This record gives sequence, C-alpha cells and structure tokens, in this order.
Amino acid sequence: MKETKPRKLKKRIFKSWITSLISISLVLTMLGLLGIILVNGRQLSDYVREKIGFTLVLNDNVKPANIQKLQETLNKSKFVKSTRFIDKETASKELTEQLGEDFTGFLGYNPLFESIEVKLYANYTNADSLRLLEKKFLDYPQVKEVYYQKDLVQIINENIRKITFFVLIISALLTVIFIALINNTIRISVYSQRFTINTMQMVGATNSFIRKPFLKQSLLMGIYGSLIASILLFIGIYLYRNELHGLISSEVIYPTGIVFAGIFIIGLLFTYFSTYFAVNKFLGMKFDEMFY
Repeated sequence: MKETKPRKLKKRIFKSWITSLISISLVLTMLGLLGIILVNGRQLSDYVREKIGFTLVLNDNVKPANIQKLQETLNKSKFVKSTRFIDKETASKELTEQLGEDFTGFLGYNPLFESIEVKLYANYTNADSLRLLEKKFLDYPQVKEVYYQKDLVQIINENIRKITFFVLIISALLTVIFIALINNTIRISVYSQRFTINTMQMVGATNSFIRKPFLKQSLLMGIYGSLIASILLFIGIYLYRNELHGLISSEVIYPTGIVFAGIFIIGLLFTYFSTYFAVNKFLGMKFDEMFY
C-alpha cells in the first residue's frame, strides 16, 4: 500500500530534522573538543615544562644527615615541585642501563657522585629563573656542581610559544567555520520547508505564528545536539582517561565544565538565531522566487 502524501511529507521532514541534528551534534562535538584543548593547553604546557629540572651533584663524603637536610630545604622551597636523591649505586645502575654495559667493571671503581634531581614548577622554568636558581643551588655547601640542559630549555620554551600562537589562530578559524556550518545546516533545513512557509502565509498566518514551530524545533535541535555532543566528549575523555592522566587534572575540571556549558549555550543560541533569520528570509519571498 502506497503512503499518502502527508505521510511522505512528514517522513521527509523527519529525515531532514534527523540529518540536521546529526550535523549539528558533530559540529558541536568538534567545537567542544577545541574548547577542551584550549582550556587544557596551559596544563599541557606546564606538564612539559615541569619535566625540566636540575641535577645537583653533591660533594664527596657529605653526611647522610646533611643530604637529608638539603633535600628537606629544597622540598620546602616554593619553586621546587619534587626532589629525588640518587646514591652512587643507583646512579651506576641507571648509567649501565643507558650504556648497555657495566662500565664499573672496566674502570674497576664507581666514579659517579651522589646527586639530587630537582623538578621545578612550570612558572620557574624560563631562562632567567633557571639562571638565578642555578646560582642559588651552588650556594649550598653540599653541592659541588649544578647541571641542566640549557639548550633544551630554550628549545622547549620557544616551541611552546610557537605552538600556543598557532593553536590560537587555528582555533579562531575553526570556530568561525563551525559556526558557519551550524548556520548553513539550519538554513538548508528551513529551505526544505519553504513551500510550507508560503502556504501558511497564503492562508493568513502571521509571521510570528509561522516562526513559532520552526523556533521551537530549533531549540529542541540545539538541546539534543548539545546533549549528544557532551555525551560524545565525556565518553572520549573517559575512554582515554589513562592517556590524559596528568593533562586533565582536578585543577582544570572547572574550566572543562565551562566548556560543556558553553556547548549547550552555543547550541541553543546559534540554532535559534540561525532559524529566526532563515525563516525571515522566506517570509519575504514571493512564490515564484522560491524555485530559484
């Protein structure tokens, strides 16, 4: 049995609505992903910077009590994130693993010194701060030498600045593209119902009466699209939580929550206003103009 024309029309409108909903959901998901990357960009930058640290080479015959006192002093410092004491045996074992052979057997003794590895907070990993800290560490009587990779520090800081600038530019461009995609999706959805708008005008319906069902539908589309996008992002974060450990911490849960709220607001506002302007365009059209 063939379907009646009203049923075919309803099915066509429903398919158009579903297609628009999927498109908007995917666009909002990408926009949300971009937002999460931006709010966690500082965390990622700090994560990389905090891998930078000093190696404090200690003098020979420093008493364990003095080493412990130095380590406690360092741990209490506002610029030190963590410290690790490395004795001669541990240093020898780690170097042997790196070289792939036991160098102490060749030399007949262990030439390495005891040392303390110091990891810094990200705010203190710029070149000027590192130079000041190097002098400060050398003032400790237990310390013989201070070592850190100056060239690597400079490269990391320069690359982070470049990447930050690049990400901001790309983010701005992608945001414009995503907004344009949402707008075009809504316009196409309204375009498919332009003859319905014209028919309602011909029977005497007011502009506000015609807009009402379209705006209501757009709000539902914005709500559902935002919820779907949020669910997809949440699932993605949950599935990759182990890989993201250290990048998304408790400190950035609040900004990440703002991103989810932003997705919801953007979903509502842009679907609503895009629908409003799209419907207005066809309200002012004559019947003959709708074929072009």
